[in-house]
Amino acid sequence: MPAREFLLPDLGEGLIEATVVQWLVAVGDLIAVDQPVAEVETAKATVEVPSPHGGIVTVLCAAEGETLAIGRPLLVVAGEDEEAPVAADPGSGPVLVGYGTTRRSTRNRRDLFGGREPATRDGTSATPARGAVAVASPVVRRLAKDHGVDLTKLRGSGPGGLIVRADVVAATRPAAGDEAQRVPIRGRRKTAADRFTRSHGEIPAATCWVDADATELRTARRRISTDARPIGLSALLGRVCVAALARYPELNSTVDVERGELVLHRAVHLGFAAQGRDGLVVPVVRDAQKLSTAELAAEMARLVERARTGELSLAEMSGGTFTLNNYGVFGVDGASPLLNHPEAAMLGVGRIVARPWGHDGGIELRDLVQLGFTFDHRVCDGAVAGGFLRYVADCVEEPMRLLADN
Repeated sequence: MPAREFLLPDLGEGLIEATVVQWLVAVGDLIAVDQPVAEVETAKATVEVPSPHGGIVTVLCAAEGETLAIGRPLLVVAGEDEEAPVAADPGSGPVLVGYGTTRRSTRNRRDLFGGREPATRDGTSATPARGAVAVASPVVRRLAKDHGVDLTKLRGSGPGGLIVRADVVAATRPAAGDEAQRVPIRGRRKTAADRFTRSHGEIPAATCWVDADATELRTARRRISTDARPIGLSALLGRVCVAALARYPELNSTVDVERGELVLHRAVHLGFAAQGRDGLVVPVVRDAQKLSTAELAAEMARLVERARTGELSLAEMSGGTFTLNNYGVFGVDGASPLLNHPEAAMLGVGRIVARPWGHDGGIELRDLVQLGFTFDHRVCDGAVAGGFLRYVADCVEEPMRLLADN
């Protein structure tokens, strides 16, 4: 039977490597065209990689936790392809460049492999055993990977020897005499560390703050939001940012260091922090300046849901020109965040809390929020940054200003 190498495909967005999180097949398994064979983690996301070949897996070219360069062999399959990869459709899942989709082939799988059933993700087919691959859920595997725990060396305490969360937690406790634990920095954590280091070292950033009365903003949200068309505070703040960037376009820019130029972006690709399945991510709303408040809210909600389920594509997390960072959801009042390189500015929003505040000639309990604005001092001076932040604060305090100015 001819053998075919499956090379780690181009995963897009200039990515150069990926780490094998877990194998979904083992040597001896029979696989179909477009069957996911491995879960890999890139600098942007964790994705399943489908094989463009069908046949018998003869070699796995990397161990779990090993990092491979794009274009290096991932696995070897023996056998003849009986069918080309199926075309993508709207419900077929994420597409990897040139490699079909994660949807299974439509041909009868038993016919494809001479009456034998190809391997499934849960290992239930009658194929050779997975050998040293430990039995654990994806969540437990993720926990083990993040803490550098080798699952093949653990004895599971769950039913049938299943490795459960408690087993991994116990393995992370230092043994007698151990003073520290070493956790590999790789994947998205490594990319984030590199980007933050570059941002801190390359961008002369400054931050200014202002307290704003968000009482009227909250009232406006309650009035315009419905069950059929929910609008959150983040969407309203995003709408304010878009309006402010129209007044101060130099803040929707990047610096081309090599050419010594300021690149002013016409489109506002609004990034915002969201809690993903594997940690914080920054999805991007494309052309936010073209969207109404309701459309912006709907798109942000869609991206948040995809982040929660771990389905965000690389394109949905790339190309931002300005970031809205709502760290108030963590219960903090303010922060001085690093810029999301190469962006020139970021608006930070603290928690909204009732505090005494001067209002209509008296002192009242009002809903206050601290707004922090971090900016690249190469693109503007403090007057521009202060003007941007003051306009944002004014819109928070008087939402009707948006209608008057736009």
